[in-house]
Amino acid sequence: MSQFTIATRESRLALWQAEHVKALLEQRGHQVTLLGMTTRGDQILDRSLSKVGGKGLFVKELEVALEEGRADLAVHSLKDVPMELPDGFTLACVMEREDPRDAFVSNRFATLADLPHGAVVGTSSLRRVVLVRALRPDLRIEPLRGNLDTRLRKLDEGNYDAIVLAAAGLKRLGLGQRIAQVFEPVEMLPAAGQGALGIEVRSGRDDVIAALAPLEHHATWLCVAAERAVSRAMGGSCSMPLAAHARFDGEYLQLEAAWGDPEQPAPLVRARCAEVVGELHQAAALGTVVASRLRAGGAH
Repeated sequence: MSQFTIATRESRLALWQAEHVKALLEQRGHQVTLLGMTTRGDQILDRSLSKVGGKGLFVKELEVALEEGRADLAVHSLKDVPMELPDGFTLACVMEREDPRDAFVSNRFATLADLPHGAVVGTSSLRRVVLVRALRPDLRIEPLRGNLDTRLRKLDEGNYDAIVLAAAGLKRLGLGQRIAQVFEPVEMLPAAGQGALGIEVRSGRDDVIAALAPLEHHATWLCVAAERAVSRAMGGSCSMPLAAHARFDGEYLQLEAAWGDPEQPAPLVRARCAEVVGELHQAAALGTVVASRLRAGGAH
């Protein structure tokens, strides 16, 4: 058995995720320590990610720790991982997914439909902006940055009538009671990789990859591979108002994506496809097909 160090952000949710992986590895006889780090994405809270460098700001410092040998693996929320990893790094493991859906959180209103005209909804995700606007064009959508606890505090301080968060993070931290409404994918399609944990290592670390193999959840990996392929083919980043969600229906992988224009109100562009998928390259090919259908429908 081996000794491993996990690089992790220091937010409460990130530490929960790293501790979760640590416990699973320790159950298999490995010795594991955590290396907590603050990333640029955690430090810059006054501007949207799309304006300051994208989601890679949440993983860069962790990758430096891997490169310098201070850590052996990094645990990420997969939706925060750029579609293309730098040379020398690889996604070694995708774990079983938590709830991939978005959650409506409000102290006064039970559903999005209950919000009064002109109510303020907080989110800094361009995907959520276009999807909320498609459901309720009369609402005012304001930026909301910070970790999960910070976002909830800003809601509780009365800065927003409601906020939209990932259901997975709330459930992992035992905050499921804060969820007023869970959006079904037919209403609000999730982000690529939402709810899944991805583990990044340096390429060539076969010892770490072998230790992580029992933690892999193949069906989740196929789903997120298809979703991330849509985003990759669209040039995806956090500046892309794009949703992609895959699920298995028997042996068929059903993949749906949606794109909206954040600059002007317009109907969402939607595309879907289903194929028999058993390998990662097949899942990626499915994502490429859906991306081409989005572009044919006017997405850019």
